[in-house]
Amino acid sequence: MYQIENVLRPYAWGSTTAIADLLGRPASGGPEAEMWIGAHPDSPSTAVHPNGVTQPLNALIESDPQRFLGSESLAEFGPRLPFLAKLLAAEQPLSLQVHPSLDQAMEGFARENAAGIPADAAERNYRDDNHKPEMIFALTPFKALCGFRPAAGSKAVFEHLARVLDSAAVAVPPVISSVISDLGLPEEPAALKAAFSRLIEGGSQVSDAINEVVAVFSAGAPLEPHRGVLAAMLDINEAFPGDPGVLISLLLNHLSLEPGEAVYLPAGNIHAYLHGLGVEVMASSDNVLRGGLTPKHVDVPELLKTVRFEALGVPRVQVSGTEFGQELYRPPFKEFQLQRIELAPGAEPVPLAQTGPAVVVVVSGSVLLDSPKSDLRLGRGAAAFVPDIEAPVNVHPVQGATEVSVAFAVTTGLGN
Repeated sequence: MYQIENVLRPYAWGSTTAIADLLGRPASGGPEAEMWIGAHPDSPSTAVHPNGVTQPLNALIESDPQRFLGSESLAEFGPRLPFLAKLLAAEQPLSLQVHPSLDQAMEGFARENAAGIPADAAERNYRDDNHKPEMIFALTPFKALCGFRPAAGSKAVFEHLARVLDSAAVAVPPVISSVISDLGLPEEPAALKAAFSRLIEGGSQVSDAINEVVAVFSAGAPLEPHRGVLAAMLDINEAFPGDPGVLISLLLNHLSLEPGEAVYLPAGNIHAYLHGLGVEVMASSDNVLRGGLTPKHVDVPELLKTVRFEALGVPRVQVSGTEFGQELYRPPFKEFQLQRIELAPGAEPVPLAQTGPAVVVVVSGSVLLDSPKSDLRLGRGAAAFVPDIEAPVNVHPVQGATEVSVAFAVTTGLGN
C-alpha cells in the first residue's frame, strides 16, 4: 500500500475553505475547487514508496499493471486505473456540461488528434479517449441542475415569465415566446431539443431577454408559484450575467441533496453543480462538453450531438450496506463504486470492499489499513492507493483513538 499526495485544482468557482476544513489543514488562500485522487495523467497523485521515494501514480501502475490493477480490471479496462475520485467544493456554479459516451469519446479524441489540435489547446473538446460517467456524494447540503424536467413543467415557467413581463408593461422578448411554442411541440424530445437549441444559439437576443427578466423580478415581480427555480435562476445570473445557461436552467431538474445522498450522471445528461461540498467519483477522464456558465470553450454543434434530449427523473444512488456496517454506493457503471466507512473508537475492523485496485481518503480521525502483506496508518486528510495484490484489506480504528473515524474508499464496480 502507498500513501499518496494529491493535486488541488484552483478553479475560480471553488471554495477557499471547504476542502481545507474537511481535511483539517490550513487553507491555501486561493480557491480550492477540486482535489484529484487517482492516476489521470493530467494531475496524477504522487505515490510515496516506503523508502521515501516518490513517483506519479500513473507511472507506478504502468510499471506492473497486473500487480497493481489485478487481472479482472486489467482485462476490462486495460492498463490504467479505471476511476478518478475527487473532493469537489463549489462556491459558485460550475459550467453547464455534458459528458460523451465511450464511442463518442474514442471517435472525438481520434478526430482531434488527426486534426493536429494540441492536447492542452483551449479549443480541445476531447482530452482523452474515455467516457466520464460520474457520481456525486454530498458532504454538505448540495445544489445542482441535473437532466431535463418534463417539457410541460418548463413551459409553465416560461409562460410565467411572459405574464410578469406583460404585467410590467414590458414587451415579451421573441425568444421567450418562441421557447414557449417549442415546449408545446407534441413530441417531448423534439420540444426539449428545440427549446435548448434556441437558447444556446440565441446570442444577444437571449442575453437581452435575461436582462429584461432579471430587471422585472428585481423590481418585485412575483416568483410564485415557481419560486425555487426562479430564485436559482437569479442566483446563477449573479455569477454569469446574461449567459444562456441562466434561462436553460429553467429546462432542468433542480436538485437539493442532503449530506449522505448521492446521484449518478450517465453520458448525455446535461448538468451543472451549483453549490456545496462532495465526493465525486467518475471514470478516469477529463472529457467535458460545455454549454454555458463558463468562460471556457463552448462547441455548440458538438454539444448538441452529445446531449440526450429526454425528461428523466433524478438518478439517485440508493445506499446499501454490508454485514460489517460500511455504506456502499453502487451506480450502474463498471468503473467505480464508493464506500463510506465509519469506525467508533475500539470498533471491530471493517473489511474493505475491494475488486481490483482502490483508493482511500480519511476525512475524520485516523485508520489503520491492514493486509497480509503490509499495513498503513492514515490520519485525517491522508490518502492511500491500495493495489489489487494487497487484498484482503481490513480497516481498523487506531488503537487509543477517542473520536469517530470516517474514510471514503473507491474501487471498481466489477462484480456488482
